[in-house]
This record gives sequence, structure tokens and C-alpha cells, in this order.
Amino acid sequence: MKSSKKGGLIVLFVLGMSIFGYSQYASASQIEVSITQSELLNEDEKGANYNIELEFDNPSLLLLTAGQTEFFLISNDEIIGKGELESFILQPLDNSNVKGTFHTNSNNNESSSVKISGIIKYEIFFTSIDVPFVYYPTEEQAREFIHQK
Repeated sequence: MKSSKKGGLIVLFVLGMSIFGYSQYASASQIEVSITQSELLNEDEKGANYNIELEFDNPSLLLLTAGQTEFFLISNDEIIGKGELESFILQPLDNSNVKGTFHTNSNNNESSSVKISGIIKYEIFFTSIDVPFVYYPTEEQAREFIHQK
């Protein structure tokens, strides 16, 4: 009889941890991103290079560790630039500013409907999860972000 109680407790524990894990994964999938800084480094006929800082807001109770993250700038369904963010750690229910660099192509002459998109690989305990992120800056932010003339 005692072994059936232990078995039932184990099943309840595993079920509870599964529900908690899924809810935290769902929360981690809702990470918010915003541009805090963009600085033009240089510009030539091939395009322009920038420093960037993005702020990530972690709504989950998980400590999320991310390696270097590649992201893309997309305008009118066309990739107009590509960048990389440094490795970072997102504390539970906190935000983190992450620095990076990116390069835009020289033929980007329109800043309407720009989006920043990427996939962050988070290391959690003994596993990892891929969480996509998409950020749509306002038209004004997009103009400042890509410093278009």
C-alpha cells in the first residue's frame, strides 16, 4: 500500500513539473524586444555597419542563458540586413540590454514595414529551447534605426 502512495506522489510530481515546464516555455515564448540604441559606424557603396542595443523582457520564472544570436532586418518581405547579438543572460521576470552589430545592404531605400527577426537558443538546466522573436519598430524608429536619407 505504501508503494502505491509513493507511485501516486511521483506521478503527481512529474505531472506538476510538466505543467510548470510547459507554462514557463509558453511564457518564455512571449519575450518582448525593443530597440534601445542604434549607432551608424560606417557607410560605403556596399552598405552600412551599425552598433545596436536591444532590450529583452523575460516574463517567465526561468533563468534563460542565450548564446550568440543571429538576427535579420526584413523590409517588404526582403532581407535588407543581418546582425549578431552577444551572449546574454535573462533573469526571471527581468529585462536585459544586449549589444550587437549588424550590416544593411546598400539597396535598402525604403523603411516601411521593417521587422527584426531571429531565433534565440536558450540553455535551461540540461536542455535547450529555441524561441523565435520578432520586433516591429515604428516607422520613425525604422528610419532612425537604419539611418535612411
